[in-house]
Amino acid sequence: MFSGIVAAVGRITHLTARPAGHRLTVEAGRLDLGDVALGDSIAHNGVCLTVVAKEGGHFMVDVSPETLSCTVGLDAPGPVNLEKALRLADVIGGHLVSGHVDGVGEVLRFDPVGDNRLLEIRAPGDLARYIAKKGSITVDGTSLTVNAVAGSTFTINLIPHTLENTTLHRLQPGSKVNLEVDLIARYCERLLNPEN
Repeated sequence: MFSGIVAAVGRITHLTARPAGHRLTVEAGRLDLGDVALGDSIAHNGVCLTVVAKEGGHFMVDVSPETLSCTVGLDAPGPVNLEKALRLADVIGGHLVSGHVDGVGEVLRFDPVGDNRLLEIRAPGDLARYIAKKGSITVDGTSLTVNAVAGSTFTINLIPHTLENTTLHRLQPGSKVNLEVDLIARYCERLLNPEN
């Protein structure tokens, strides 16, 4: 379980092919690896992956073909938002995030508004019902508040702190992003529609 508060921007430095999927070598950036053990979970752009090796300021994770088929940003070297799994005593500064990406969205707008940015994303149609005005959503592992919703598109305001401390400043129209909808919305729907 995660909170969607990005702890560091790391960098995927190397991909090694495996019989199924590949292994990523990730440079941890400012993420403290001192308390990270083999088997621990770290979210990479919102995708929960298991640490299988550590070496200095780098760690390795394996990515399955299933994960590669339903996410973006884990198939090439480049920057990645990182967050270690929550501990029971941790403050949840964002919202409860599972690290299981629900779908890939497309950036429609990334417009300056003063020193902020207005981010507009089109979500896959089947996720739209889970996205609510003033609700929470995770975009590339970052917990954000939805400002407005229209059909399958929604807008978010990104403040300078978020832009400076995540990979979101790199977005542009046409960019693909990992989306995870709010856990509570999913469970509410299941309770209200148990046959689905």
